[in-house]
Amino acid sequence: MKDKKEQRFTWRMKKKLRVMFVCMMLIFAILSARLVSITRNNGADYEKQVLSQQEYDSVTLPYRRGEILDKNGTVLAMSQKVYNVILDTRVLLEKKDAVEPTIKAIVAQFGDYIDESTLRTYISNNPSSAYYIIAKELQYDQIAPFQAYMTPGSGDYNANIQGVWFEDSYIRYYPNGSLACDIVGFTTKDNQGQYGLEEYYNDELNGTYGREYGYLDEESTLERTTIAAVDGNSIVTTIDGNIQSIVEKYLQEFNDTYKDSYHEGNAAENVGCIVMDVNSGEILAMASYPSFDLNNTRDSSRLLGMRMVDELGNKVDLESETGGYINETNLVNMSSELLLANYNALWRNFCISNTYEPGSVFKPFTVAAALDNGSITGNEVYQCNGSLEIGGHDIRCHNRYGDGQVSVGRSIEISCNVALMQIGQTLGSATFAGYQHTFGFGLKTNVDLAGEARTAGLVYTADTMGPTELATGTFGQGFNVTMIETIAGFASLINGGYYYQPHFVSKIVSPSGATVKTIEPRIIRQTISETVSDKIVGYCNLVVAGEEGTGKTARPAGYMIGGKTGTAETIPRDKTNYVVSFMGYAPADDPEIAIYVVVDRPNAQFQADAKFATRIVRKVLTEVLPYLHYPMTEPVTEEEQAELDALNLSGYSVQSQDDTATYDSIEDGNASGQSGDTNVDDLDESQIGSEGVPMDDGTAQDGTDTQEDGEAGDGSSDASEEGSTRIWETFDVDPETGYYIDPNTGELIDPETGDVVGGGESSLPDTTANTPAEGDGP
Repeated sequence: MKDKKEQRFTWRMKKKLRVMFVCMMLIFAILSARLVSITRNNGADYEKQVLSQQEYDSVTLPYRRGEILDKNGTVLAMSQKVYNVILDTRVLLEKKDAVEPTIKAIVAQFGDYIDESTLRTYISNNPSSAYYIIAKELQYDQIAPFQAYMTPGSGDYNANIQGVWFEDSYIRYYPNGSLACDIVGFTTKDNQGQYGLEEYYNDELNGTYGREYGYLDEESTLERTTIAAVDGNSIVTTIDGNIQSIVEKYLQEFNDTYKDSYHEGNAAENVGCIVMDVNSGEILAMASYPSFDLNNTRDSSRLLGMRMVDELGNKVDLESETGGYINETNLVNMSSELLLANYNALWRNFCISNTYEPGSVFKPFTVAAALDNGSITGNEVYQCNGSLEIGGHDIRCHNRYGDGQVSVGRSIEISCNVALMQIGQTLGSATFAGYQHTFGFGLKTNVDLAGEARTAGLVYTADTMGPTELATGTFGQGFNVTMIETIAGFASLINGGYYYQPHFVSKIVSPSGATVKTIEPRIIRQTISETVSDKIVGYCNLVVAGEEGTGKTARPAGYMIGGKTGTAETIPRDKTNYVVSFMGYAPADDPEIAIYVVVDRPNAQFQADAKFATRIVRKVLTEVLPYLHYPMTEPVTEEEQAELDALNLSGYSVQSQDDTATYDSIEDGNASGQSGDTNVDDLDESQIGSEGVPMDDGTAQDGTDTQEDGEAGDGSSDASEEGSTRIWETFDVDPETGYYIDPNTGELIDPETGDVVGGGESSLPDTTANTPAEGDGP
């Protein structure tokens, strides 16, 4: 095997290396010469360029978002200045003597936010860092001690504390927690409003960021120019915080009373209340339950008891594995997507975003339309035998045994479906649909609050409304509404016929306190004549003051009010699930404020009972009317006086009027069922059906809606007129429930109203105008 030849540098290779070395030295010499030239001739320019790249060019200055105030000046939402603690490691390490004192000072003051080892590790690993957040959103008193270390002249000043500075910012703060949460809404971290006024008035509330620009002068000295931030405008609302608190107190009390009473979950799937000035459209209070904390919008405990929704926002079936209602067990197992969907359901404002069938609250609208159109005079009397056959459907009244002769006024007082259907036949589909539009149904009110539902596709038009749809529509079934839509229309029925656009904001104010814009009440149209409005007030007064009135339990202590009960059977029609409500107003003789309470599927075995709503109205108005300094009109019983004393209303005007109003002879209708010139009580026996004799103490109470619109009345009366017996009182009594048992059907009968309660198939046709599932809005 031959030895491998030894590799040697040849003469030619050595020559090439020498040439390369000489070339490199020449290049280096040229570059060195050029560098010296640049430094001597252009050094200042390049120094500026380098320094200008060290983030001295611009700093954003935050603005303060405007406040939201109630009509009394109470702050509902404000922006609070806070501070982020920032560490500049570069500055800290420039002075070695500053490192230890600064670290110890940081740990001493902000040790709850960062520990010493974490701080030292960051400084060691990031010597060139200029921005590290040590703590976020601290109040001034939390940073003041450390700020003293850095302030020359301060007794605690320490020149060795270096590299720490404070970054200003603002956070949204709600001083009253959950108060008016549905109205106010909340904001994201970047000042974008979500829901309510925060979203609707986002552009007004937001200001403009400022900027601080840095530049270098001819001597490379850093100079700064500041463009100040512009704060946002504030808004003054029509909300009265005291009335709002009263409303929310009684919604909470209702939930505390009925929660988990029949099944697990809240007292109802939703409960809403609106208080409105009928002569301006100003909303004085609006609340729904469940509510949430504006300062902690993702408090999961607020979800407990709610009806669960899936990721798409649809209600979970009650027969599902989760049980349909949110509890501790299924809450823990929720995915982040499912949890967010249920938060969205919580944040949703039931009063403007959800739709439902209004039930008998709509009956005054039907009567008003017929009177205004001239289809009826108000002197008519209708025969109610318990049902009416229309379009192949036998549509029953609440009292299947019949209400007998029913005047127009009494049809409202006892809430008779059969009488309303006959009025509807006289009115006709085209006229009925036209008046629905005039009253605002199917239209957005354009209230200044984010999230109002559209209902254009949820009412029938004249072209799509057949005889059955017209019949059920007359008593508020077969189409959907929102609460804000209904109370706005109802206000026009009782204020002389003037439809005011509902609104929440009265004026916009600049940061300096100057008024930027005043929002005056706006009349959109006249819905009915003043004469018809007066008649409707008379009829609705009978609902509370009349002997057969269905809303007696809504009357607050010391006052007479008017209004209308309502109950609507939900889809699917199974005589099991109902939305009950009461629309009221005060004073009864000259309405100035309206109140509307809706209870969506009460947590009870038998839901079709207007008392769930009327009791809330009574409690709210018992406090609100004295607060608004309305003098009492009615004698106060010992029990009521004790109630008033317990509420500590001594500071309010609660004196009685000497000329106490009575309601025995209200124009165009009285407590005996008078309507116009015709009084049912004046009819002789031959004119009254044997099964429809008007009974004292509310025989035909607003159960009217039980089978068709589900209403079970307020159940306030307990005895029939002396010497008379209502048909169902001859039946046997079920010992377990106390209800009468119909011997022909075996169904249970409410002893106070004659309503069929619980179970069985509804006689109400399943006709709906594109009604969303579960009655929710789009």
